[in-house]
Amino acid sequence: MERESLQWLLSSLTVSPSSSQMFEGEFVSLSCEEDDSSAGWKLRRNTTRDTRKECGVKGGRSAGSFCNFSYIIPLDSGVYWCESREGATSNSINITVTDESVILQSPVLPVMEGDDATLHCKTKTSNLPADFYKDGSLIRTEPTGHMTIHHVSKSDEGLYKCNSSSHGESPSSWISVTGKPTTTAPPPVSAAPPQLVFRLVCHLVVFCPYFISTLLMVSLYRHRPTGNDLPVSMEMTPPTQAEQGLDDDHNDVASVTTEHHF
Repeated sequence: MERESLQWLLSSLTVSPSSSQMFEGEFVSLSCEEDDSSAGWKLRRNTTRDTRKECGVKGGRSAGSFCNFSYIIPLDSGVYWCESREGATSNSINITVTDESVILQSPVLPVMEGDDATLHCKTKTSNLPADFYKDGSLIRTEPTGHMTIHHVSKSDEGLYKCNSSSHGESPSSWISVTGKPTTTAPPPVSAAPPQLVFRLVCHLVVFCPYFISTLLMVSLYRHRPTGNDLPVSMEMTPPTQAEQGLDDDHNDVASVTTEHHF
């Protein structure tokens, strides 16, 4: 499985014109779209006359990773693919070449689910009204000669052909449908339960006032005045006249009490 994924990353086969059915005598070009040119990709095919032969060995002009047919013939009908030197392979394309007058132009590569697929019932000169069939059952008649399948799904996979009442029937071609690549989406974010939200609100209601009051107390404490900040006045006021008289009387009394007569 890992090797198969690697093969798809390294090379893919494309064809121009992009159709699984061709008229004899058309110019057809096939090429390997390479991500690694050093792998030595070669275009190979299985037909009624070739098995695992390089394209161009019998018919076509080959240059390794591409092959051009200036005049393709019914013997060139078959399966084509790209193959590396180590044996890795690309997607394969089934080409039908007819010398009849009607072909069904349909997607040559698998159609992605959800995309549209258009089928053309074509002659060498014009598009004509045609009936379209899937697995042998009539789908519908289109006056313009082309039919679009909108939003294809796996149920649209099958063998298709068209029929023109005036020119005949086309060969059948298989239309493949492939699923879209899956992408890993991130897990959805679940909402918190109501009980948890309620508890969180309660905690906030209780905690916020406490937190705010704590901040206020810390702020007031940091800005309170200290003892060193108290203003001290060292200015000495002179004594009044009354106070001066009292001091003189006190001195006189002291001098009288200390005088002794023997």
